[in-house]
Amino acid sequence: MKFMRPPKNLITLVLAVCVGLLALCSANAQATEPHAPAPRRPSILFILADDLGYGDLGCYGQQKIKTPNIDKLAAEGMRFTSCYAGSTVCAPSRATLMLGKHTGHVRIRGNSDQSLQGDDVTIAELLKASGYSTGIIGKWGLGEEGTSGVPGKKGFDECFAFLNQTEAHNYYPPFLYQSDSQGNRRRVMYSENADGQKGKYAPDLFTETSLNFLRLNRPTQFNKYRPFFLYLAYTIPHANNELGKKTGNGMEVPSDAPYSSEPWPQVEKNKAAMITRMDNDIGQLMEKLKELKIDNNTIVIFASDNGPHKEGGVDPKYFKSSGPLRGIKRDLYEGGIRVPLIVRWPWGMKAGTTSDLPCAFWDFLPTAAEIARLSPPKDSDGISILPTLMGKTQTNRHEFLYWEFHEGGFKQAVRMGDWKAVRHGVDGPLELYNLKADLGEQDNVADKNPEVVGKIEAYLKTARTTDERWPAKTMAENAKQPAETVP
Repeated sequence: MKFMRPPKNLITLVLAVCVGLLALCSANAQATEPHAPAPRRPSILFILADDLGYGDLGCYGQQKIKTPNIDKLAAEGMRFTSCYAGSTVCAPSRATLMLGKHTGHVRIRGNSDQSLQGDDVTIAELLKASGYSTGIIGKWGLGEEGTSGVPGKKGFDECFAFLNQTEAHNYYPPFLYQSDSQGNRRRVMYSENADGQKGKYAPDLFTETSLNFLRLNRPTQFNKYRPFFLYLAYTIPHANNELGKKTGNGMEVPSDAPYSSEPWPQVEKNKAAMITRMDNDIGQLMEKLKELKIDNNTIVIFASDNGPHKEGGVDPKYFKSSGPLRGIKRDLYEGGIRVPLIVRWPWGMKAGTTSDLPCAFWDFLPTAAEIARLSPPKDSDGISILPTLMGKTQTNRHEFLYWEFHEGGFKQAVRMGDWKAVRHGVDGPLELYNLKADLGEQDNVADKNPEVVGKIEAYLKTARTTDERWPAKTMAENAKQPAETVP
């Protein structure tokens, strides 16, 4: 049998189809490259350190403490150099993160005000309502048992945490609080830690539980690719204040490795070991994301809740924990509120980038909302920084960033462009610093810039909400109060 030769025009047609198919395959391959739009809404893993200073990480200039996994996170994502915590202490800072409002508008404005209310809408509530699985692991500090501020009432399907921030000072707790999406609530007891024993280290428990959360809640066909939001709030490197009062050494860690042989004070070895231990845990989490094949479309965010402390016997100057900044925890100078922020998202971001965009914790809610394709509450003080993350022009920027703090007297701070103002006392004069020329806030130039001072003064008249809990008279009353001893 003889086979007939196909006509030339048919051959041409077949070749054209093949070329088209190759082009289509090439386009599809390019669509899976890191900077293409994510095929589904990404999951979000927010890791928060406790009292970690701006200068405590290698990628922010630290020379002695080893943080290779966090440094790798920065190398694979975006490192921010002008990110601000919500406050200079724990509870109000975390409240601004959850609510998208600055400390002039949240109810929790100090560590003694520890419960969110029923009408406080958290980012977890928004994400849960839109289909996200939500979890809080670590330190909550925004509502205890029996209040409206417990995580289960604030949008979290799952919780494994310290509810009380003072109890979170204990690295070997007798119990931790647990709740789930079915409404079950209980205390998980640890007999290994009873009567002062040190059998179970809380950060290890948090890491183990987080690894399980990632495994059980990874987006798959079986859960209809439901994304997750995990808020992992470590208690590292916060001091155990009660231990510090008794022994002068409040830095608890199972081992001071890898710094055992260093000629440092023991408390500084312990602090460094805690930070490196957390870094190792973050390395485990990143490996788990890769193992589960969800790392490309999981946004990983790392930050700290405020500046470094001097509690438990440590000296923040020893490791230059504030970096080039003035101040530490409980200050409204840069060292008390400017913190590390690292964001990694292979699907949507270019690796190895740095941003000097001034941003703050209250920007997380609108940013996460836009990532999840939601509209943030209209009363949010934050802006979405998603354009910056995606390498696009950030057309909306803050005109002002605002903080207030009430321990040891009323204090306020404002950032306006490159200008930073700080006020001590209700009627105290404004100090003014040009951060571009004076990052260490050493040269008060208020007298030389009356127009700038006047503009900030006008803003301060509208910056804060006064209500039954924080009326105007409270500012004057707080000016007479000593600093709180509970961090």
